[in-house]
Formats: sequence, C-alpha cells, structure tokens
Amino acid sequence: MDMELKMITVFWGMILIVQSSFGTRVVSGQTVCYGGPKHPCYKIAYFPDMSSRVAFKEARNACEIDGGALLSIDSEAEQRLIEKLLQDLTLSGSGIFDGDFWIGLTRNGEGHEHNTFTGCPDLYKWTDGSVSVFRNWYYDEPSCGGEACVVMYHQPTAQHGLGGAYLYQWNDDRCNMKHNFICKYEPESILEKELGDRAEPDYETSPTKTPAKNDPPSKPEEDTQHVDISGSSGLLLIYIIIPTIPLLLLILVASGTCCFQMLSKSKPRTKTNPDQGTLWISKSQKKENGMEV
Repeated sequence: MDMELKMITVFWGMILIVQSSFGTRVVSGQTVCYGGPKHPCYKIAYFPDMSSRVAFKEARNACEIDGGALLSIDSEAEQRLIEKLLQDLTLSGSGIFDGDFWIGLTRNGEGHEHNTFTGCPDLYKWTDGSVSVFRNWYYDEPSCGGEACVVMYHQPTAQHGLGGAYLYQWNDDRCNMKHNFICKYEPESILEKELGDRAEPDYETSPTKTPAKNDPPSKPEEDTQHVDISGSSGLLLIYIIIPTIPLLLLILVASGTCCFQMLSKSKPRTKTNPDQGTLWISKSQKKENGMEV
C-alpha cells in the first residue's frame, strides 16, 4: 500500500499541473477550473498503462494528499461538465482509451450481500461528505453484491447494452479493482494551496521584543558579554590549552632528567688519600736512597 501511494505521489509530481480556463485543451493531471473562482476545480488522473491504475482506497488517498477529494457530483449539470472534460481529454491527442474512473461514491458495509434489497442504493454515500442525491446509474445498477465502490464508465469502444450506451454511466465495482480516478477541489482549497507557502512565514515570525523604559540597559549587555566570554574560554580550552598538554609533559620529563643528571654529578665520591700513597712511596724511595749511600 505504501509503495502504491509513493507511485501516486510521483505521478502527481511528473504530470503537468496548470490552471486552465474554458476552451483550453485538457491534459491528464491538469487542474481545470470552470465557471469562476466560486466553482470547484477538477483533476483527471488517467493511466495509459493499466498496471499503474489504482484501487479505490489509493485513489481516495491520492486526492486527499493533493488537497482535494474523490469526485462527488451534485447535479446533472456537473455530470455533463465531467463528461465534457473527458471528451476534451480524448480529443486532446493524449492517447486516452478505454478505462473507467473512480468517483467518490461508496457503500457502507462493504462485503455484505444485499442483492435485491430495495434500499441498497440509499446506502451509497459521498466520501467528501456531500449530501447530493443525484445519481447516474446504469439501468440495472447498483448490483449491491460484493461491489461497494463506484466507477464512471469510460468504454468508448464498448457496444451498447440493454440500457443503451455505457459511456459516462455509473457502476458499482469491487473496491480492489484498478482504475483511473478524478479528484475534485473546492475553491478555498485551491486558494490555500496557492497561498499557503506565502502565508506560512507570517505565523512563524515572532515579533521583536522592545525593552521596557525602566529596564537597566546594561543588564542585557552584561548577559551577552558573559555568554561571549564563556564561549571564548571554551574555545581557548579546546584549541590552545588541550593541544599543549603533551608539550608540557615533554618539558616536565626533560626538566626532571636534567635535574637528575645534575644531582648525580654533585653526589660526593669515596676518595683515596693521595697523601698516604705519596708519603709511602716517598718513604720507600728515601730508604732505598739511604741504603745506597
């Protein structure tokens, strides 16, 4: 599921998103606004590659992430407008072919079998909270079996059925089926999306505090100075004192070695009495001299 949401987000980022006025060519992924600023806008997400189409829940999440909701249709006039958008998309040369579109109509109690229960169509509600009761079901729909999510038929090449052309009619389908989808944006959501980034800094900017007249002017300066001094002392400790510790240790060791050598040189030694040796030798020499005389 997360991977599918990421793929949808990438899709929104790659497709062309521009504002359009009536008569402009419709492109898949383009935000189209008709009827002025008080009317909703629409975005058609058509995937030529069938493997890229998404289930109902992923389509709903993609629209909500983009600031809108899966399409709700409030009247026959809006139904005709959506049909025209799809026709313009087909004629635009975008290569749009068969492929139904999810709309934001779903039934509570998905998976319950209602079959011929006459109240089944009343169980379908719009996901954006719209209370519109307009419906454009194909003649034998909804089937109210295990199908609880609604698509708008878009099968231009399909043959007419018993109820006529399928094109643009509604059909309930299983919610895990893969289809294209259409998003709808309320006028205020488009405005918020365009102006939100510019308005955001106004909420985050805090006003500059003006000091009161009675506040001593020197106190903030003293505090600021104290912070600066602390920072300088910290830098001094890190960058100057700490790197000199090995040098100080080396100087201490060298000094200790020098002191040791000096003490060793100044230590008293045991001396042989030179006088005794000299006298003994002298006496011996004198005796020998006497004997010779």
